[in-house]
Amino acid sequence: MSSSRPAAIKTAVLGVGNLLHSDDGAGPRLADMLSCEKERGISAFNCGTAPENFTGVIRNLHPDLLIIADASLMNEAPGTLKRIPPEKIADAAVGTHMLPLSHLFCYLQDCAEKIILIGIQPESLEDGDDLSPNVEAAVRRLKELILSGETESIPVF
Repeated sequence: MSSSRPAAIKTAVLGVGNLLHSDDGAGPRLADMLSCEKERGISAFNCGTAPENFTGVIRNLHPDLLIIADASLMNEAPGTLKRIPPEKIADAAVGTHMLPLSHLFCYLQDCAEKIILIGIQPESLEDGDDLSPNVEAAVRRLKELILSGETESIPVF
């Protein structure tokens, strides 16, 4: 008799940002788009502005890969994706979170085999709940890169 157990969670995604500040909602939108991918070994969480509320979940999952996705000011064209190394997190932070991402990164270091922060260059951080077209396209592209396991192809900031 075969078992229909779901796949083990190999990748966890924390989507960070404020959905009410236009492109700052890119991370949460990504998490929402990936929320139905558990059968593929992906578990995604819309953290809003309080990613620290999800540290217990990440500790319990202990994924192979933890991806933190957030709008990041990188002086690039809107919608640009970059992997941000820990030592450069403060240089790219939008800063709408309760806890700085550098602290979150350090706190979760022993919870996953690998952690990467992926920044998405916003076009607008004004009040509003829609993503700009370039950022919407970047979020869709990032979703596909995560599903195909190709996040390493994203350039480093």
